[in-house]
Amino acid sequence: MICGPLVDWLGNVSWAPLLASLITIVLILIFGFVVRNISHRVITKVVTRAATGGSLANRFRRNAATDGIDALLHERRKQRAETMGSVLKHIASIVVLGTAILTVLDRLTIPIAPLLTSVGILGVAIGFGAQELVKDFIAGMFMLLEDQYGVGDVIDAGAAVGTVEAVTLRVTRLRDADGRVWYVRNGTITRVGNESQGWSRAYFDVPVAYDADITAVRAALEIVAEEIWADPEFRESVIVEEPQVYGVEQLSDSALVFRITAKTLPSHQAEVAREIRLRVKSALDSAGIPMVAHA
Repeated sequence: MICGPLVDWLGNVSWAPLLASLITIVLILIFGFVVRNISHRVITKVVTRAATGGSLANRFRRNAATDGIDALLHERRKQRAETMGSVLKHIASIVVLGTAILTVLDRLTIPIAPLLTSVGILGVAIGFGAQELVKDFIAGMFMLLEDQYGVGDVIDAGAAVGTVEAVTLRVTRLRDADGRVWYVRNGTITRVGNESQGWSRAYFDVPVAYDADITAVRAALEIVAEEIWADPEFRESVIVEEPQVYGVEQLSDSALVFRITAKTLPSHQAEVAREIRLRVKSALDSAGIPMVAHA
């Protein structure tokens, strides 16, 4: 009883093309979303592999300080990979779903040639009117690809110096030492000085009297270097290599200036320098070597 009218309705010539078009449109949309999801999964896998790259090589590191740098670089690599993955997913969604929509419009016999022409003309007009915006986007893309800086880095961007709080394809947001927030367009950044990438160096100049015993001063400073390198609070967390004691860095008629340096994890140089000052003062006092003023 029910099958008969249904067969007659499906066999109606006037309904058949419309039903076929509707099924085709639904299949096109389903196919578009499937392709979009597949592309997102592929991008996610690529991003995950890029973010965890190099972990095998890190197993052959020998000291804890280098392991700390490797962990820091891993976090930076992960952050950059995730940012690039987000951008690629947006691009994939626009391309795949845009193509699906244009295919649906063509299936509905809506002429897409005038639409594409209008979009092209509009794109040219926007391109001429938004050259600076395009410049900012391109600069931001290369900044992400080259890993010039990231959130949490202390950078000198020319227009401002401060800690990076946010990075987009168009602007970089910095906060300087006074708490002032700076918004710097990526296209205007011509050079970047990054104080938080790889490693930093702490150093302290030690001025002593001109007639001081050079051998005694150097021996006292070397003891300081050995002690701070042996201290697990610093060796396992902030200091990368054993501190170095240089010879006479400067010479004048009133003072000899020695220098002691230490390679540290990024942004920890001030902490290490303060500790070096305290230990140097204590060591020189114990050796009876006074420090002098030096211009």
